[in-house]
Amino acid sequence: MKKPFISGIQQVGIGNPAVHKTFDWYRKTFGTDIPIFEEAAEAALMLPYTEGEKRQRHAILAINIQGGGGLEIWQYTSRTPVGPNFDVQLGDLGIHIAKYKSRDVASCYEKFRKDGIDLVGELSNNPLGQPHFYLKDLHGNLCEVVHTDDEWFKSGSHLTGGVYGCVLGVSDIEKSMAFYGDILGYDEVLYDESGPFVDLQSLPGAKGHEFRRVLLKHSKARQGAFSRMLGPSQMELIQVLDREPRKIYENRMWGDLGYIHLCFDISGMAEMKALCASKGHPFTVDSGDNPDTAETFDMGEAAGHFSYIEDPDGTLIEFVETHKLPILKKINWYLNLKNRQADKPLPNWMLKTLAFSRVKD
Repeated sequence: MKKPFISGIQQVGIGNPAVHKTFDWYRKTFGTDIPIFEEAAEAALMLPYTEGEKRQRHAILAINIQGGGGLEIWQYTSRTPVGPNFDVQLGDLGIHIAKYKSRDVASCYEKFRKDGIDLVGELSNNPLGQPHFYLKDLHGNLCEVVHTDDEWFKSGSHLTGGVYGCVLGVSDIEKSMAFYGDILGYDEVLYDESGPFVDLQSLPGAKGHEFRRVLLKHSKARQGAFSRMLGPSQMELIQVLDREPRKIYENRMWGDLGYIHLCFDISGMAEMKALCASKGHPFTVDSGDNPDTAETFDMGEAAGHFSYIEDPDGTLIEFVETHKLPILKKINWYLNLKNRQADKPLPNWMLKTLAFSRVKD
């Protein structure tokens, strides 16, 4: 397969005020209990989004062995992270909701209800007639549980897998469809409907408003080392039609409270850079431009090359080309991905050894 190509959603970044408490909540609730790396360091390369200053932070990248994307749980340590100074409404611009996959949505809803999870509304059906529901994490971030039967996700101790996609507020769905299709491969429309939407009524800012709502998936299977585990994914674009949306991160920094970015694992960073530039979305951050990190950016127990672009509304999309990954930390087994055929998936048995690093009660 010609580069660049995407292996899948690597993670969604969550800015939060208590990194270990947040990791513990997601570990118990969604099964993201395998820390790929944990690092306290300086965010030295994100100056365009940190007011030109290097900022100290503590981050944990965690995944669910049942597949799907992971979470980068991210906390400022050199400043107090802040939330928006207005009530975010559905359709405001940015990442509203992280989607999580489940084999049995109804059973998951009942379990979460009994566990005292902060559910938002009732179990309902989306425009495809599929069951789903919404909830809030311990800091008020919205999550959605949706049904999927992908090949990797067949059994396990949790009713949920990892991240399956996001709900994004956009100002112009046509422009956003072109961006997410041409660059990220979400080229197939599962639904495109307008209205008030019964299943959205419990979400902040939904009542009394009209929306256009588009669900996208990628028609081509993902390729690459982690493609089997990361699996397929979807993007849901929502445009509010009867009010002017605001940017969720208006007057705030990347890393402040909320969903800070959506990250894709890729191969072919140079080719991705050229593709993004040709589509009018050049890299705004590129670790390869820094002479100290041009070859590989060290993230503690993992390493790679990362970059950022902005979607048409300024939502941050990250790309990571993974060079080193800890497979089994207890015996210092690290995988060097720079020496592998880039489009070849890692064998299932190797990926499943990551379970030996699970954090348990």
